[in-house]
Amino acid sequence: MNMKLIIGGAWQGKLSYALQLANIETYDKKQVAEGGSDSYPAAFESRIIHNFHEYVKRLLREEKNPEEFIRNILEKNPEVIITINELGCGIVPEDPFDRRWRESAGRAAVELAKHSGEVYRLVCGLPARIK
Repeated sequence: MNMKLIIGGAWQGKLSYALQLANIETYDKKQVAEGGSDSYPAAFESRIIHNFHEYVKRLLREEKNPEEFIRNILEKNPEVIITINELGCGIVPEDPFDRRWRESAGRAAVELAKHSGEVYRLVCGLPARIK
């Protein structure tokens, strides 16, 4: 398992650390798939998937299965570095969709961690390897 997962709160330095792990000195849009805006196939080709929780949100809105998307990543891009925000540490959202997204993103992180060779938690830009 060569996949790497980086978890943590918003704006904690996950992308910077992912670039460092990938030996990419400068942000290169061609090597980073952004979960909030890039196509699903981009996740199968990029060295880094940033903000995976945003892919999960889009999949849920389109009534698609995040688990199937993860299986495709494992098959097509097994050496990718993925960042995902920890959404379950704050206030439980009042909106039913947001609660579903929060749960699905957490379950996605569990599944990705299970298949990752390395898992890091970032706080204030400081990584702690937890797997």
